[in-house]
Amino acid sequence: MKHTLAVLVENHPGVLSRVSGLFSRRGYNIESLVVSETEDSSVSRMTIVVSGDKAIIEQVTKQLNKLIDVIKVTDLTNEEAVNRQLLLVRVAADNTTRGEIVQLMDIFRARVVDIGRRSMVIEATGDEKKIQAIIKSLQPFGIQELAKTGTLAMLRGSKEK
Repeated sequence: MKHTLAVLVENHPGVLSRVSGLFSRRGYNIESLVVSETEDSSVSRMTIVVSGDKAIIEQVTKQLNKLIDVIKVTDLTNEEAVNRQLLLVRVAADNTTRGEIVQLMDIFRARVVDIGRRSMVIEATGDEKKIQAIIKSLQPFGIQELAKTGTLAMLRGSKEK
């Protein structure tokens, strides 16, 4: 099962390496990792998606909490949380397919951020299922390049701790 962990850490050089090293030393694969400063520039937020059963996640959480730079670890998996990914995808497009692609992307509330002579770059945000659906719908046109972030997650306002 995939688990989404929100980890608040002190914003110092080497913290990312120590946290990711904890996972690799124990043989756990990080499926997604997003790191950024929070509203407080001395604190960073890591959103980590990792597969494992409840016992593995409990062990990882305990080990994370032992790291001196870790402030707080929250498992968002079974919580009411907002989960989002960002997708940028360059798709083949010419005068005959451009309109069809734009109409299709309107359905997903995605937007065109660049138009070239033979391609378009699409930007979209959404949960993992939506991002995968967009990718699948663009495949027949010819995906030339694709980049997406890992998962970002945050507790819903009514569930703040």
